[in-house]
Amino acid sequence: MTTQAHHPTIGIIGLGIMGSAMALELLKNGYPVTGFDVVPAACKRLKVAGGQALKSAAAVADASDILIIALATSDALRATVDQLLTAKPKAAGQAMVVIETSTLPIDDKNHAFKALKRVGMTVLDCPISGTAVRMKDRAWTIFASGSKPAFKRVEAILRVFTDNVPFVGAFGNGTKMKFAANHLVAIYNVAYAESVNLARKMGLDPQDVLDLFGNSPVIGTGVMRLRMPFMIQRSYSPPTMKVEVWQKDMQVIGDMAKSVHCPTPLFNASAAIYTAAMAQGLAQEDTASTSEVLAGMAGIK
Repeated sequence: MTTQAHHPTIGIIGLGIMGSAMALELLKNGYPVTGFDVVPAACKRLKVAGGQALKSAAAVADASDILIIALATSDALRATVDQLLTAKPKAAGQAMVVIETSTLPIDDKNHAFKALKRVGMTVLDCPISGTAVRMKDRAWTIFASGSKPAFKRVEAILRVFTDNVPFVGAFGNGTKMKFAANHLVAIYNVAYAESVNLARKMGLDPQDVLDLFGNSPVIGTGVMRLRMPFMIQRSYSPPTMKVEVWQKDMQVIGDMAKSVHCPTPLFNASAAIYTAAMAQGLAQEDTASTSEVLAGMAGIK
């Protein structure tokens, strides 16, 4: 299966926003790509881009050297694992490495790790911090954790997407790092929405706020530079991260905080704003649409 200048064939299960972005980048860099998604349109996009769309996760595993999983829900991960258990065993010395990139509860990832280990697959926990748009700037961070030899085997593949690929230790540490990152993103996003609306209420142009502070080494962040333009324009499509999907991440992070008995008052306060965005019909919009929730509270039409 190894072709195109000795590049291994990469299988991607889950061809949504993140999975399709990875598929396109791999294809641009000469990697053969196979893929599967339960949404036919997603498979069609892969085929148009030059990849090979297959009919099941097991078929992707059979046709690939390395697997990447990018899924939105725990149910989807469990269904994928069930399919992968039926894949054909690899020859001796060619054990499949599975790069699990989803943001999901650690218990669900541990289930996948243990189940696939029984059939000779090595699972790495490698969640991604960053949106599909940010990959174009090589601004992703991929928190890799699990088997160090398996990580070394696939490190070059991960570096197709970004130079920021820290190895953070034992399986599950990657997800914990992603929770810590998204905990901050959740708060930052609402803080910037608040700042934009404060500027408007004071009669300032919020674009001036972004221009002055966006690249500040003290208060400027990537989240500010990514999300404030949405808030300034008051237009939230196409989304870099849908409110509906982000709600899942918020739930997972909140559950983790409770399980380790850690109070998160700022995170909890921001969570209510995302819930209000859902209630106001913004589920399919970018998470920057929290600015509209605060605009309504401030009486800004």
